[in-house]
Amino acid sequence: MRVPVLAAASLAAGTAAADVPVVVTDTPVVHSLVSLVMGDVGEPVVLLEPGADPHSFQLRPSQAAALSNAALVFWVGEELTPWLARGLTTLSGEARSVALLDAEGVLRIDFGDGSGAHDHDHGHDHGHGHGHGHGHGHAEKAAAAHDHDHDHDHDHDHGHEKADAHDHGHDHGHAHEAAAHDHGHDHGHDHDHDHGHEEAAGHDHDHDHSGLDPHAWLYPENAKVWLSVIAADLSAADPANAATYAANAAAAALRIDAAAAQAAATLEAAHAHDKPIVVFHDAYGYFARAFDVKVAGSIALGDAAAPGAQRLRALQERIGAEQIACVFREPQHDASIAESIAADTGIGIGTLDPSGSSLTYGPALYETLLTSLASSIADCVSASG
Repeated sequence: MRVPVLAAASLAAGTAAADVPVVVTDTPVVHSLVSLVMGDVGEPVVLLEPGADPHSFQLRPSQAAALSNAALVFWVGEELTPWLARGLTTLSGEARSVALLDAEGVLRIDFGDGSGAHDHDHGHDHGHGHGHGHGHGHAEKAAAAHDHDHDHDHDHDHGHEKADAHDHGHDHGHAHEAAAHDHGHDHGHDHDHDHGHEEAAGHDHDHDHSGLDPHAWLYPENAKVWLSVIAADLSAADPANAATYAANAAAAALRIDAAAAQAAATLEAAHAHDKPIVVFHDAYGYFARAFDVKVAGSIALGDAAAPGAQRLRALQERIGAEQIACVFREPQHDASIAESIAADTGIGIGTLDPSGSSLTYGPALYETLLTSLASSIADCVSASG
């Protein structure tokens, strides 16, 4: 499948069919889910280019200008892609921006709360969302899996009121992460800052990365909720195809269930729940919670900022003390740190891509993401003995 990457020419020509809205997505995962719902009706555009990092991608001026032609923009939210938040200022007054992280029924956790290695079940499961008034039947299973599901029914528009939607006031620092930090600076949700000058100066500024973890797509039940949200918004913009969108969303939910079951079976066969791992950046809390994977720590923080020397020393000490099975690099980032840790400690090494930008873009990407993450973890921990 040829996936359109946003350019001015691609949208200036208008829609492929007169009544089908121009749809733009931020990441390959969101693009995959929207593609599943749209099916043969239309083809969404994706902004994040293959191999790019969603945390640090820079929206080109031509892309920002082309956004003005979009009728619908589906994105994770400003916590993950602040570069798109700035670009959305170019949208026309009739365009709708849908931040999926804010949808009602989505399980939301704070950084550090999802690791199976530390039994963090403190009730920061923000299952309330902010804004979508649609009912999401797929949320019950996610809610039932956790002791504390705060279902606050905020029925207000999440599209253009981002400033209000993210004022959660959470500052949940976690002791296992704090031990690895030199400075307890709290940056909350702001990923749009530069750590490079601190590293160059030789300082160990490992900031306290507390607050909402935006990597919510790695919890399959969230992806199913997002399918319902996508179908509802597409139907509102394109009523003639509403039945098709609803049917496609239902079929896609079954596909996600099958992929999640396959991933769970792969991890179970490798006894992965008994073998702690270290990941490249703090992005796997939702996956760990969904599949009972023990994430003992991360090399970098949730925004993939470069780690300081003292954080790395603390991490190596933990690897030795806690019998870590594997360390994982990511294809969008420098692999040398993970490779050095593996060489120094003698543990196995593998590769994980939580964003999916190294995978083949298209409708099947989300299912492939779940199964490939599980296979990579299973292969590595199995080889480690």
